[in-house]
Amino acid sequence: MTRQEIYEQIQAKKSYLCVGLDTDLNRIPKHLHAYDDPIFEFNKAIIDATHDLCVSYKPNTAFYEAMGAKGWEALQKTSDYITENFPGNHLIIADAKRGDIGNTSRLYARALFEELEADAVTVAPYMGIDSVQPFLEFDDKWVILLALTSNKGSADFQFFHNGKMPLFEHVMRTSMTWGTPDNLMFVVGATHPEKIQEIRAIAPDHFLLVPGVGAQGGDLAGISKYGLNEYCGLLISSSRGIIYAGEGEDFAEKAREAALELQQEMAIYLKEYCG
Repeated sequence: MTRQEIYEQIQAKKSYLCVGLDTDLNRIPKHLHAYDDPIFEFNKAIIDATHDLCVSYKPNTAFYEAMGAKGWEALQKTSDYITENFPGNHLIIADAKRGDIGNTSRLYARALFEELEADAVTVAPYMGIDSVQPFLEFDDKWVILLALTSNKGSADFQFFHNGKMPLFEHVMRTSMTWGTPDNLMFVVGATHPEKIQEIRAIAPDHFLLVPGVGAQGGDLAGISKYGLNEYCGLLISSSRGIIYAGEGEDFAEKAREAALELQQEMAIYLKEYCG
């Protein structure tokens, strides 16, 4: 999915919402456990309820890998369902946070891009260019590099200053020589809204994937004000705040209500800052 195709979906839906499919078997409604594949049935219902309100889905692969072969099968079925039923309408992000020596990264890339048929993969940059380059070699695919994450421990390393710039900025500036705004995005946590303006100045043309809005309390208004660019340039991810908005048999309807609330707010910011 190209940058232009993503932007066309953003314009059509008046949304830059990414729905995180962090599907936990212990949290889905009890009635779904009667199905052979309750994880897929849950995801399918969420997708059916939200597909017109979002431009991306982001399954966190750990939730599926923890279930072994059945979990990977549910993940594959989820990816296939999105592609077959809403072709070209969503960027599918495998939130896998991969990053290893070149040969291993190449196999990770094949698994996620060719087998799962994801459009994008989150990648950890700690091991440098040879761990990231194999993901960048795929046409019309995206690397989403961890830059400034939303977890508490992000302060342990990401703000380390070498006298010139903090580590997260060094990571961004260096990696921007590896890829382009057409194949490289950055993860920037919504719990660092004060840094969004600074990050946008570092990477004016790149898309930013911003998790942490919703259950983690990220500020959509501030992030949008300082993060939106001419082509939107933001994907705002909400996982628990949407998919677990309801606990009963009406869980999909509740998920739609939560997604709709975010989409309607996004429509205002798109008009104000990108219109």
